[in-house]
Amino acid sequence: MADALPYQIAVLCYLFDADGRVLLIHRHKQPNKDLYSPVGGKLDRDVGESPGRCAQREIHEETGLSVAVDDLHLAGLITETGYEGQSHWLMFLYELTRPVSVAPRVFNEGRLEWHARDQIDKLPIPATDANVIWPMFWRHRGGFFHAHIDCTDDQLRWCVEQALDRGA
Repeated sequence: MADALPYQIAVLCYLFDADGRVLLIHRHKQPNKDLYSPVGGKLDRDVGESPGRCAQREIHEETGLSVAVDDLHLAGLITETGYEGQSHWLMFLYELTRPVSVAPRVFNEGRLEWHARDQIDKLPIPATDANVIWPMFWRHRGGFFHAHIDCTDDQLRWCVEQALDRGA
């Protein structure tokens, strides 16, 4: 059984350009310092923020883009138990349904960079992303998936709790 740890609620946002490259942040701070992650952040629970509004806000804060919630597709749901022994996570994964143009830049969270799909597995990324999140995102892109990842005891055990392919 997992220890009593705080539960974090966050969004990850997958943004693509016209060439199919994905926008990633080379993070300068925790969580995942010195690793690459999609745009995203924690939900503001104090104001009752919805996951869609959180994705909209995080995209604007980190890229300067204003997007409509209607342009976001809920691509996945990830639950993590005992991530880095510090917290449990509930993460909503959104894909922006239209290509965007954002100049690479440095800001307080890290450095924004565009990467081709075949470059992602060569980048330093969290083990959960490399082993579960990215493969599930690509496999069910346009559909939906929910995966649970157990990170306790420095192990990575996971299962798919639901998956719907596009058009299913």
